Amino acid sequence: MKKMKKVYLQQKKRYRKSINGTTIKPRLSIFRSNNHIYAQIIDDSVGKTLVSMSSMDSNVNVNLKEKSKLDIANIVGKKLAEKALLKGIKHIAFDRDKYKFKGRIRCLIEGAREPIDFSENVLNSLPKFKQLNF
Repeated sequence: MKKMKKVYLQQKKRYRKSINGTTIKPRLSIFRSNNHIYAQIIDDSVGKTLVSMSSMDSNVNVNLKEKSKLDIANIVGKKLAEKALLKGIKHIAFDRDKYKFKGRIRCLIEGAREPIDFSENVLNSLPKFKQLNF
């Protein structure tokens, strides 16, 4: 079990090397449990959570018994995007962590994708740094 945890932490470290949240383009982090889904937008340069939303929040937790987990994830994504737009966040980087891009993760992103831009065009406005060749 310890070996599996060590391998997971190595994979996470390798994956997170390429994804960083900045003030211009914060990171959207998702956690999925068996019953609920949690999402938060993080600015890694400051180490602060800017916006968070989960399926347990009061404005999402309406008639959950009647809806599927995919529908709930979509609602969480839409509510997260609304809160982000109120804070002035228009571009985010998606951090899928260990989850594949399917199911509830995909529904949450599709819900958030409508008002928020996930494109790489924001990176063109950042200052250029010299590329190091190894």
